[in-house]
Amino acid sequence: MSEGRILVHFGPEHVSVHRSRGGELQLLARERLPFGAGLAGEALAERVGKFCAGLKEYAEAIDNKSTRVHATGVFQQLPPPEAAALVNSVYVDTGLYFHIVRPELERFYLDTGMSACGSNDMLEGLIRREFRTAVVCGSFQQWLGDIEGTIARLRETGTEVLSPRSTRIKPETEGTDFILFDYQDLLRNDRDTWRHKYVHMDAFRQADAVVVCNPGGRVGSGTVFELGFMSALGKRVIFTEEPLGVSISFPCEVGLGA
Repeated sequence: MSEGRILVHFGPEHVSVHRSRGGELQLLARERLPFGAGLAGEALAERVGKFCAGLKEYAEAIDNKSTRVHATGVFQQLPPPEAAALVNSVYVDTGLYFHIVRPELERFYLDTGMSACGSNDMLEGLIRREFRTAVVCGSFQQWLGDIEGTIARLRETGTEVLSPRSTRIKPETEGTDFILFDYQDLLRNDRDTWRHKYVHMDAFRQADAVVVCNPGGRVGSGTVFELGFMSALGKRVIFTEEPLGVSISFPCEVGLGA
């Protein structure tokens, strides 16, 4: 991504397009929102999709790897079912994930940008610290080293990783089909694997994003099981690499880094 990533912000009154490269933002365009305050449903999704289609003016590739779309303002006021329908419609029409930023996360970005460079542009804060909290998923048996690298990268930016809290394996479970980490209790029976799985997935609720570590694009069966839960929660999902072997495409992004 030598040319940088395209960042779009649908704000309260304007939509802006930036290029993010090397921790710096370059403003490419800024215009009034291409719709009125009363627009909703399919008409709203159509206007958003039409604007996103025009992004090809700024980069050869406009996809969920090269482009990030964030929204605040009127989008934050949509009832959850309407917000989910909009996210799904934009994804189906454009292949892009439409990230509706929660008000408290928007405030965090604004405070971060103001502290870092005196800017009240939300994106200035976002490129400096995109997540307050995250959960990392992946096959702990196969790709623990890669998962540890992903966790380290997140923590370097100040992100709190809610799960797993540690990657030190309990010796008794090393090499088994269900490894446990040092902060987890040993299994009481075969069914107790569900308790540990559920505790890990329940952390999705508190996280700003779920990061799926999938070296070579591979997605393990355990992670595929978790994807349904992520989707049901409307959680922002980011794969470290383009996912392979997932039979149903769903709204997601590829690649860490704003």
